[in-house]
Amino acid sequence: METSQHEQYEYARRRIRQKKRLYFHFVLLSLGSLLLFIFNKLLHFGEPKEWYLWVITLWVFFFVLHFIKVFITDSFMNKNWERTQIDKLIEQQKRRIEQLHKNIDSDLDHKKS
Repeated sequence: METSQHEQYEYARRRIRQKKRLYFHFVLLSLGSLLLFIFNKLLHFGEPKEWYLWVITLWVFFFVLHFIKVFITDSFMNKNWERTQIDKLIEQQKRRIEQLHKNIDSDLDHKKS
């Protein structure tokens, strides 16, 4: 397998693993929320306070962060994005170095004159 094909395969495998974990997190959130509700309402655990709502709210917040990471952040900030950014920075450095060389050459020419 060529290097580029291997990189594509690894990227696809990593993305599938991320999505699989997110789906598992969603199922766990759903079942956990149901269990917390049952403990509080049906088994009267911790009544009269509605503590389970705070736990579920916090858990949903973490799920939303996980969702954003998988579907938003990692989808556009991947290896290709990194390479593009690195190439841009290298190109900027090359231009700055060339400009410095030109400035040095022009200064040397002025001093010789």
